[in-house]
Amino acid sequence: MATLEPMMEKNFLEYASYVIVDRAIPELRDGCKPVQRRILYTLHKQDDGKFHKVANVIGETMKLHPHGDASIGDALVVLANKDFFIEKQGNFGNVVTGHPAAAPRYIECRLTDLARDTLFNDELTQFQDSYDGRNKEPVVLPVKLPVLLMLGVEGIAVGMATRILPHNLIELLQAQVNILNYEPIALYPDFSSGGIMDVSEYDEGRGRIRVRARIDSDGDKRITIREIPFSTTTESVIASIESATQKKKIKIAAINDYTSENVEIEITLPRGVSTSEVIPQLYAYTQCEVSINSAITVIRDGHPVILSVNEVLRYLTERLRDQICAELELQLRKLTDRQHWLTLEQIFIENKVYKRIEEANTEAEVVAEVYAGMKPFSKRFVRPMDDADVDRLLEIRIRRISKYDQKKNRKQIKEVEDHVTETQAKLAALTQTTIGFLKDLINRYKNVYARKTEISLFEAIDKKDVARQNIKVGYDPNTGFFGSEVKESEYIIAMSEYDRVLFISKDGSYRIVAPEEKILIPGKVIYWEPFDQENGTKFTVVYRDEERIAWAKKVHIHKFIKDREYELIKDKKGKIDLLIPGDVQGPIRVQFAPAKRQRVTEADFDLTEVEFSGVTAKGRRVSPKPVTRVQKLREEGDETRIIETTESLPPPPPPPPGTKKGGPGSGGQTTLF
Repeated sequence: MATLEPMMEKNFLEYASYVIVDRAIPELRDGCKPVQRRILYTLHKQDDGKFHKVANVIGETMKLHPHGDASIGDALVVLANKDFFIEKQGNFGNVVTGHPAAAPRYIECRLTDLARDTLFNDELTQFQDSYDGRNKEPVVLPVKLPVLLMLGVEGIAVGMATRILPHNLIELLQAQVNILNYEPIALYPDFSSGGIMDVSEYDEGRGRIRVRARIDSDGDKRITIREIPFSTTTESVIASIESATQKKKIKIAAINDYTSENVEIEITLPRGVSTSEVIPQLYAYTQCEVSINSAITVIRDGHPVILSVNEVLRYLTERLRDQICAELELQLRKLTDRQHWLTLEQIFIENKVYKRIEEANTEAEVVAEVYAGMKPFSKRFVRPMDDADVDRLLEIRIRRISKYDQKKNRKQIKEVEDHVTETQAKLAALTQTTIGFLKDLINRYKNVYARKTEISLFEAIDKKDVARQNIKVGYDPNTGFFGSEVKESEYIIAMSEYDRVLFISKDGSYRIVAPEEKILIPGKVIYWEPFDQENGTKFTVVYRDEERIAWAKKVHIHKFIKDREYELIKDKKGKIDLLIPGDVQGPIRVQFAPAKRQRVTEADFDLTEVEFSGVTAKGRRVSPKPVTRVQKLREEGDETRIIETTESLPPPPPPPPGTKKGGPGSGGQTTLF
């Protein structure tokens, strides 16, 4: 074990690092995973303006990618379906319906104009050896677009994951213009599948969004889904609707999928069900609304980092500025070289310097004669002449000299000089040059990449509010069973899965239960009704304890744990005599147990004097001696619901030997109230 532990630790770290950096997490600079970079570079090398078989592209990419043709083919199809860099021909599947692409031998692809203009520049690309050392591949592509945020990407590595949502290209370019102008930016995702999006919790890519399908209603009997949320397909949306229907959360008559180029899922409603009822249920219970989390993890300087959308775009904007600067400097060097050569050629031919080499006998003398002949004109040189320039001058053929056109040469020099001046001006105003580049892209592609997902704020749908009352439950007092499978009940109520029922038994125990198929409620139930989970329920309770002394209390039942048993009466042998919903006022009458020489047999008590107390409190004492009956005295217009459970009870047992006569129940006038 001591020997294996260091080896396992080393190997695991190497494996984790490889998966993170070289497979799953995209590079910040060009926004590509390695397989995507290799596919695009292979298409660039093959690019001749014609379509290429995808199978051929996969084969060429395998020279750079060590993980097989399947991973390359899948990545190419996904990249092509983004519709930015790869032009498709043939069946590349359908991201809306979820249908797969045809086999690679049947489909073709090539680079788009956008890719050719913005992704490649071999002279400014740093290359490295491929996995087998036989080829060269780019470390990163010299891109001039915020590819990372354009495409979006998902990846799962060892101990980390990334999910970057795609954004609108035109909005990204405009945001880069704002950054260069020191103006604020606000960026939100955009999906090819459209839909309606709430971005209130996006938090620059560190939070989440909610996306809804676009649903139209045709009267009260037909609903049509026109757009679906990102990350779903028409098949998954339909499956979620069917599942919700089977669980009786939604009531529909039929569902048909007429999707072709555009999404069209038609839902027909049954009689008695309206679209205003079903549409919120679709958002609550199906994939017509999904929540999508965003976490931007990327590779920067060889290490994974977590950034926000704004931080990513600011970095890429600065990189774009540097990239344009490098291209302009490269262009300036090329223009300067051409200007230098055209000037040397002009001097060499127009001043007949080439004739000086006629009398030279050796190569060294020839070179010396060229240097000597060109020296008087050195002030016209763009830069000092070197041996490479001399060799190139000596390679000019006689035919070229004899057909030399002075006007054409001077015109070419003038054009190059103008280009040099223009390039130098662009370098001097690099920020404005970058802004001009971005605005040119915006003007060229603003009609091609318009926003498809509508941004809107919408309230979260509470499933409890839209739940259907589709569960019919009953209670059988003879067996004590409650649920949807209990049919022997005169009182049946319709409930949703989120509703609860309050059961109170005569012994004072109570419980709050969900609508199950069939459960046993112990004890003799004296009350069962749907429970108001938001406001609770208030009761006025009159009960007798073990010694049959009457007590009264008012309680508010509102906090509970489902299926847990609670007690209204702490006395295990106590019984409830009156259970009246609400804050009840007015009198009750108690009848005392018979006793020798007892003159007062009953008395009244006003419930108005009773205040609300905790559920477990004993309450206020109503009688000082045993009671045989408690009843509510109804007043005129009193419609209070009263649950009276008092039964005829035998007289109390005789007092134990040695008890003194007198006291309560032994005679004499006693005033209770």
